[in-house]
Amino acid sequence: MGPMMAVITGLLSIPMTFFMSNDAFNFGVLPVLSETAAHFGIDPAAMARASIASQPVHMQSPLVPAILLLVSLSRVELGDHHKKTLWRALVVALVMLGVGIGVGAIPWG
Repeated sequence: MGPMMAVITGLLSIPMTFFMSNDAFNFGVLPVLSETAAHFGIDPAAMARASIASQPVHMQSPLVPAILLLVSLSRVELGDHHKKTLWRALVVALVMLGVGIGVGAIPWG
């Protein structure tokens, strides 16, 4: 599974950045994954590109102040907002990861 570390990182970053801040993932988890991937010849920039695919889901996280402002100003419950948008953000994140793999920006094995 070592040569697939970039894809694994992309898939892991989707739920992880929803439940933790970008800084915690990018400065805490990603360097460890990148160091591991370096042993399999994967460039750290490719690992960073793979982790960026999670941003549509991350932006729906309650840890992002803008989403809290959005739901409060629109008088919508956060849970109702997540029911409508979270699955769409997941689809966009997976499409971004797939396109990155397709164009060769994220190595596939």
